[in-house]
Amino acid sequence: MFFGLTIEKLLLIGLIAALIVGPERLPRYAEALAGFTRRARDWVSSARTRVRDEMGEEFDDVDWRTLDPRQYDPRRIIREALLDDAPVPTVRAAQAGAAVASTATPPPPPVRSPFRAAGEVPPHDLEAT
Repeated sequence: MFFGLTIEKLLLIGLIAALIVGPERLPRYAEALAGFTRRARDWVSSARTRVRDEMGEEFDDVDWRTLDPRQYDPRRIIREALLDDAPVPTVRAAQAGAAVASTATPPPPPVRSPFRAAGEVPPHDLEAT
């Protein structure tokens, strides 16, 4: 249904509105609601026509259900991303990685601090953030 409302709820809301508005003003409000509904329907159809005119033949090729934002559940997207298998490297990629690793220069030796003796462990503050 429309926004989760059922027919019974709509009838109850209409009955309460009729009691609040009163029998004198009810026809005027019903006519205004009908006019609003008509204008909204015309606006939606004109917007659809403009989009169809601007997109041309591609408009009919679009699968509008895939663009519905209600289908995007962040939990499902994360679950699918985590369950995806990692890409398996090919033989050619493994050989290229091995060749790059063999020609790579070794990392430079660590810089020795002039403030500590050789092999001395630097101080560590457990309460530091």
